[in-house]
Amino acid sequence: MTLLASDATIGSLAGRDFLKEVDLTVEEWRSLVALAAELKMERRLPGRTRRLAGRSIALLFEKASTRTRCAFEVAAHDEGAQVTYLDPASSHLGHKESVADTARVLSRMYDGIEYRGSDHATVEALAAYADVPVWNGLTDAWHPTQSLCDVLTMLEHSTKEAEQIAVAYVGDARNNVARSLLVAGALMGMDVRLVSPAALAPGQDAVRQAELVAASTGARLTITADRRRGLAGADFVYTDVWVSMGEPPERWDERIEQLAPYAVDDALLELTGNPEVRFLHCLPALHGTDTELGRQLASRTGRTSFEVTPDVFESERSIVFDQAENRLHTIKAVLVATLASRGEGIR
Repeated sequence: MTLLASDATIGSLAGRDFLKEVDLTVEEWRSLVALAAELKMERRLPGRTRRLAGRSIALLFEKASTRTRCAFEVAAHDEGAQVTYLDPASSHLGHKESVADTARVLSRMYDGIEYRGSDHATVEALAAYADVPVWNGLTDAWHPTQSLCDVLTMLEHSTKEAEQIAVAYVGDARNNVARSLLVAGALMGMDVRLVSPAALAPGQDAVRQAELVAASTGARLTITADRRRGLAGADFVYTDVWVSMGEPPERWDERIEQLAPYAVDDALLELTGNPEVRFLHCLPALHGTDTELGRQLASRTGRTSFEVTPDVFESERSIVFDQAENRLHTIKAVLVATLASRGEGIR
């Protein structure tokens, strides 16, 4: 698959929201990936165009973040925009002021609004009441800026066409990363496998949405608890944290028992039968005892790693930091497509 950022297709995103993958057509999604690749190359060039000069962006964060916040801020600054970061203590969102009122106020002052929090209904409400583009930096349901970067990373690290790439996600397949990967992979025509215990399989709503997309792209989708079936021939193995941010510590005991067989170690990667397999993780990752949470869990459980072992995480097979960097380039593509393309083109 040759990906090109069509001016016409990217132009169709002008003024649009970016809330979840299925809101975009196949052509729009693929053009965003291609635009991200172009902007990544361009960043190394001197005297590059600042397409967002004069724009102002509000970053609403109800959940902590490293990659999402930094990527939005640097992407905006690279393109000449200003940002205001609002953490839970810096705004009245949902406490003293409704989501609708917040959206209408910020729309009068900013050219775009990013939201990162729990309830997907919040970002949908922001988009409904705002007069400017709203971007989903993460909700419990969807994580489209992550899946966009995941696709770009896989294309960069494979000699195959997108339709030939097989990616296996192992772990809790109900979460936002797994759901978004399933739909994003379907948009690219990929072979996507979600490998998890049956109790942690994705909801049927996400599966149905991905299947509708796959019907038009030829993507192959597999939901299975069988590690051998799900991993055989995979080019990429992807996992995420076993318990989402904010869940109580007691949940770890149950989750560790469920997911211990799905931890990514050398033996699990061998099930792919692919010596060139690469490892993906959206980060942060628990791969040792060099964090406070890692030490607490090691003391509690006797385990020194969880979703991935240090041997895999630190190996040449791991491309997690390339993946993290690509959050910047793909988020920049979203900003440029939805803001800078308003009548002035993206080039």
